[in-house]
Amino acid sequence: MATRDNELNENQQFVEEIDYREIENIQVVGEGSFGVVYKGKWRGSYVAVKNIVSQDEKKAFTVEVRQLSRVNHENIVRLYGACTTKEPICLVMEYAEGGSLYNVLHCSVYDYTIAHALSWAYQCAKGVEYLHSMRPKPLIHRDLKPPNLLLVNGGTHLKICDFGTAADKNTYMTNNKGSAPWMAPEVFSSSNYSEKCDVYSWSIILWEVMSRKRPYHSRSASALAILWSVHQGRRPPLLRNCPPPIENLMVRCWDKDPAIRLSMKEVATFMYNLMLLFPGANEPIYNENDWTCDEDEDEEPIYEEIDPIFTDTNGDSISRITSLPQPDERTCKPLVVDLSNGWDTIDSEYELQLQTMPGFDRMVPKHGSTNTVQAGMQSTKTPENVPQSDPNLDNMYMLLDPHLRPATPDLQDPYSRALFEEHKKLAQEYLKVQTELALTAQKKEKLLSTKTIEQQRERESVRKLQLEKEALLNFRDGLLRQRELLQGSNPQGPEDWVIVPRSDS
Repeated sequence: MATRDNELNENQQFVEEIDYREIENIQVVGEGSFGVVYKGKWRGSYVAVKNIVSQDEKKAFTVEVRQLSRVNHENIVRLYGACTTKEPICLVMEYAEGGSLYNVLHCSVYDYTIAHALSWAYQCAKGVEYLHSMRPKPLIHRDLKPPNLLLVNGGTHLKICDFGTAADKNTYMTNNKGSAPWMAPEVFSSSNYSEKCDVYSWSIILWEVMSRKRPYHSRSASALAILWSVHQGRRPPLLRNCPPPIENLMVRCWDKDPAIRLSMKEVATFMYNLMLLFPGANEPIYNENDWTCDEDEDEEPIYEEIDPIFTDTNGDSISRITSLPQPDERTCKPLVVDLSNGWDTIDSEYELQLQTMPGFDRMVPKHGSTNTVQAGMQSTKTPENVPQSDPNLDNMYMLLDPHLRPATPDLQDPYSRALFEEHKKLAQEYLKVQTELALTAQKKEKLLSTKTIEQQRERESVRKLQLEKEALLNFRDGLLRQRELLQGSNPQGPEDWVIVPRSDS
């Protein structure tokens, strides 16, 4: 049975073994697919040191060691060596002083031009093309995203990192690696996918560097919501004033059908020719001395945390209220419970009824009980400021989706009933607004259809007038020809004298 050390050494036979005591750790700069990433110094040069801590991180570690030991490209981060014989186990790699592309796009104040954006996309495509063309086993990265793209030389040189999820092309891939906003639909919906999944991820990166916006970014977006949207065919919105060649490339590369997407070699060739039209990509966007962006490579938790998500019938995600009411003086008073004769059996007059709530049902008394549960007040009193809902729409809230319906209140708690009534009132207002929107939409459609009919009639009238005009012109031409024929049959002399034939008397 192979030991951990044997497994590591087997997968990195071409990697230099580094003595951990030679490394000087300076500061934490982020986390990768495994472990913590430190900025360190080794043999007089700054390096990135990836440490692994848990047993689960060792697989990603061995994968990255094996894959990085095979590659050598200007757009792929360089591997100096690894510490595997003694604890701590770590990977020593090239350090990128500019941090990740994600930080430059979304965490910094530095401006960049379209030349920089296209250059970053081209360099990423060139690095991935190299991975896809490796022999005898091409590599598929499977987790391309701006946090895994590092910048050096003032932000002009891009390098791909984090190969903890990379796999050989001929490997039967079943573990669905990647991050939601950049993950191709076939990666999370099946176990059979190819290098075209990297092409999809690259297209989302292209959109991101062109727009400088996070894809699928909203307060309610979770990983499941994003994956569902992608599965439904939704993509980031097309960019206004985007050059058509770039837009067409983007749209084709994120097509749901991998066969329609271009190969990364075709993408790299296209981007190279496109870059020639946009000079200035070699101009630094920052200096090392004034770099202020946080170097944390992790994207926001919004992309990785899996939360419950509600969708409407069309599959659109519905934003949820994430802030709760803050405690006030009333709710912070101590809880007082007065249960007299608590062990007595319930008399016949104390009837129960079933109340349904989203997620569970419960039995509650039909009428108020003599027992009270207090929170600094008598629960038998009803607040005077309870908002009353419209009696004509009292039960209309049941038409709403389950997650929008008011929760069944605690009949023993007046403030629970007050909250329920307030929620019902808001639900009624919501239904009114939705009804008005629907009616307005219908009115709009009716006006558009009426306008369309009028336009059709107008076009038909113009067409008839045009035909009538052509007929009149033809008729005029016919009359002119007849006049010419008549004039030819009656020759005339000068000054319009008519020559009369001489007849013998």
